[in-house]
Amino acid sequence: MARYRHYDPEQTKMIAVSYGRQLLPGTFEHALNYLIDNEIDLGRFAARFKNDDTGAPAYDPAVLLKVVLFAYSRGITSSRAMARACVENVTFIALACDQQPHFTTLAHFVATLGKEVEAVFRDVLMVCNAQGLIGKAMFAIDGCKLPSNASREWSGTRADFERKAAKMERAIAHLVKVHAEQDAREARDPNEDRQREHEQRTLATLRRNAGKLRAALAHSTERLGAQGQPIKRNLTDADSATLKTSHGVVQGYIGVAAVDGEHQVIVEAQAHGTPQEHDLLKPVIDGLRGHLAAIGEAGSADGAAFLADAGYHSERGLKALAEDGIDGYIADGQMRQRDPRYAEASLHKRPSTAKTFLPRDFNFDRENGTCVCPAGKSLKLNSANAIINGRQAIVFKGTTATCAACPLRSQCLRKPEVTAVRQVAFFVGSIESKRPNPHCRAMREKIDSAQGRAIYAHRMGLVEPVFGHTQQRGLRRFTLRGKSKIDTQWKLFCIVHNVAKLQVYGKIAA
Repeated sequence: MARYRHYDPEQTKMIAVSYGRQLLPGTFEHALNYLIDNEIDLGRFAARFKNDDTGAPAYDPAVLLKVVLFAYSRGITSSRAMARACVENVTFIALACDQQPHFTTLAHFVATLGKEVEAVFRDVLMVCNAQGLIGKAMFAIDGCKLPSNASREWSGTRADFERKAAKMERAIAHLVKVHAEQDAREARDPNEDRQREHEQRTLATLRRNAGKLRAALAHSTERLGAQGQPIKRNLTDADSATLKTSHGVVQGYIGVAAVDGEHQVIVEAQAHGTPQEHDLLKPVIDGLRGHLAAIGEAGSADGAAFLADAGYHSERGLKALAEDGIDGYIADGQMRQRDPRYAEASLHKRPSTAKTFLPRDFNFDRENGTCVCPAGKSLKLNSANAIINGRQAIVFKGTTATCAACPLRSQCLRKPEVTAVRQVAFFVGSIESKRPNPHCRAMREKIDSAQGRAIYAHRMGLVEPVFGHTQQRGLRRFTLRGKSKIDTQWKLFCIVHNVAKLQVYGKIAA
């Protein structure tokens, strides 16, 4: 019978550990440790403390910064998980030199970084520039929509909140009436008592939520968008926005990044709680120029090309670029339709697998202005001159009478249990002839040229992998609330990306 060496998983052995030897050259943690100890100015953190003569010694900001950034590089955003890792994980122990900050210390440090994180971001940027990782010839700008620590259920306009509060109050009144009727009866069913316990908890929740809505309505004003129309606001995080993403609708922020074309270093990072990116182009470019000026490269981006997708295409934004002499290449929604290289793209698309009826399934008579649904019912004209993404459309909408009892309801609506009626739009052309947008037309001509197409073709390869790398690390959501804190967290995400670039392409001392 074979014999094996004995082993015992419960055995304990005391091992002498050298913290520095745990950080192997070429790793992210080694690059991070070197940068914070040698290249980042941490003197600005001294103003946080007033313990020169009295009080307990504070944790060194270098230790906290190393722990937070290394945790983010591993996809850990929970301060409790960071604190636990400083006890259990050898690499965290080495970075923190066996100091074990409490999770509240780490959470407070991240939440109050504020302007200090801006300076740290610039210091890392300065190292990237000194090591030749920033070319300053081409920049790609794009945004990543990430959910935050806020519930979408608490989003809406004042009218939405009024309806929700009224609905809750009706439910409260109904439950109170039912309980009063039960109390009036001499004999009660024991099952009613068990049901009533559940209803009492529901009643308490309804009263609490209705009170929250009424308080918000009494002490807040309507939030207006760029066009002066009411837009949704969130009661949990008023700075966040309702965002449409490829994974559905989320409550969160847009993390915008400007990426250099040389080694994909992020040279500007901003987080905004807006549903659209149209008005973010110029602020991001101004921030980029400010960072370059702060690291001694003022004016170095004056002749650079700035690339952005259709989300940043607007007359206001393009006018601002033209007035500032910025060489922009900003796509619009119909760029590919005009490109002859995509003329046969539709031939290679898979047949639609949509589970609901498409506009082509409706019988639209443009001359008579009528529309008949697949069930044979006429829809009412909702708008004869709607503007959707810069295109003119005729919109038809069903009514409760036609849609509520329709046998094809499940085939017509993606969420029949939520959506009341079907709406369908038929596009009839562009509106550029009706709206004189000279800067939009000039940009279309510029980007449709052979040179414009060649330059714009670099956009996707520059900026999209950056967001892919960030999410691959596990940084897929914001965990804080409020624009300033979210902006801080987004900059920390981007610092992690830039440190990784220095790890791979830079010259970090061994």
